Amino acid sequence: QVQFVESGGGLVQPGGSLRLSCTAPRSIFNFYIMGWYRQAPGKQRELVSTITTDAETNYTDSVKGRFTISRDNAKNTVYLQMNSLKPEDTAVYHCNAYGPYSGRNYWGQGTQVTVSS
Repeated sequence: QVQFVESGGGLVQPGGSLRLSCTAPRSIFNFYIMGWYRQAPGKQRELVSTITTDAETNYTDSVKGRFTISRDNAKNTVYLQMNSLKPEDTAVYHCNAYGPYSGRNYWGQGTQVTVSS
């Protein structure tokens, strides 16, 4: 069973910032596309951002220019820097690892992000 260590969620006012982090086993981190998904109450889980092992990034349109994904290979950790947060960013954010050759998906337990005044 693959376990991720997620942290960084919390309550923040609109316009504020948070940084999420997710540490994965090296056997996963070195070979999988890492990413973040989010799920708001009553909504389907949606892709937020991904980063490949070559550090190629992808963002959903609603977060472009506000969120930045990065990875620290020495620490097996992927980060999501979230700036200019909006109430509509409120959701549970899940770390994800996707194996492009195996098709396997692994998920973190999720961390709550709440944007409210």
